[in-house]
Amino acid sequence: MGREKTVINLSEISEEKLLALRICELPIAIEGTWIEECLAEVYSDLERKNLKFKPEFYLAEEWLTPEDEPVIGIPFYLAHPTLMKLEQRMMLDVEGGTKKTCLQLLRHELGHAISYAYRLHKKRSWQKTFGHSSEEYDDTYRYRPHSKNFVRHLDGFYAQYHPDEDFAETFAVWLTSDSDWQNQYKKWKAIKKIEYVESLMKKIQNKEPVVKKWKKYWQASTLKRTLGNHYKKKKHFHAEDFPHFHDENLKRIFLERTEENKDMPSAVKSIRKYRREILDNVSMWTGEKKYIVNDLFKDICLRCRALNLVIKDSESTAILKVATYITALTLNYVYTGWFRGNKK
Repeated sequence: MGREKTVINLSEISEEKLLALRICELPIAIEGTWIEECLAEVYSDLERKNLKFKPEFYLAEEWLTPEDEPVIGIPFYLAHPTLMKLEQRMMLDVEGGTKKTCLQLLRHELGHAISYAYRLHKKRSWQKTFGHSSEEYDDTYRYRPHSKNFVRHLDGFYAQYHPDEDFAETFAVWLTSDSDWQNQYKKWKAIKKIEYVESLMKKIQNKEPVVKKWKKYWQASTLKRTLGNHYKKKKHFHAEDFPHFHDENLKRIFLERTEENKDMPSAVKSIRKYRREILDNVSMWTGEKKYIVNDLFKDICLRCRALNLVIKDSESTAILKVATYITALTLNYVYTGWFRGNKK
């Protein structure tokens, strides 16, 4: 007689035991969660536009639409509050963790899925409007913050990343029920892309998808990696180790503590008070993940402590300088993939 399967209660499990679990062991499903409400809303969006396409959603390692597969993966952590809390603690952000951001990402992924389902990216008119889907994805991309050739749906000017993303973002703007894109983009060149999407969607209204079969890659139910290893891999994939090269710049912002200035406020104590505000704002304006900004923030704190730095200006001025410094470094990372101007 086989052993009884252990019942896992995610609401009561310790973090240590949680991190030791394999992802495939997690007792999670889309059914019965808040995700269902979001899916119902995007299905309603499709019906309202007279589109017969109704893709299958599944729990996956991350947000994804596998290439050429008209199915959509939703991060497994969204299926339970405990997993969302763990994601927040580990990554300092829960991508799609609110109804608003979840809907934004779902509509974006729907753009990829519908393109694959009807092979829209193979059309010459699609390629003439957005570019070739076969273009390589680079690790980083240079975007033009003020460009009006692209819509703005997700953070980070994501439409500028790749032709596929340009289409997915444009489709998401067109699909969103309360989007006033006719007025919002009427003076933008991007409106031509939205109008093209609208004409393209009219051609496939009430038509069944061309692609009838698909595969669901990176399903949570098949992932044998433990949560602990999952987060190690995730951090390693996105974050960079970099040397302590801040000293010269930090000495321009602060002063090294001496007998004469020993009563001046500690630099590290002051900037730590504003950690959340700095992370939120740098992440928002650069489009970079909070945990990457946080790694940079922690490294700066370590150097401030090691150098025993104190504030020479007012606290508000010092915080402004630090925030500007971190923003500049992060933007350099966004544009080049490195915090410095040259690779290691």
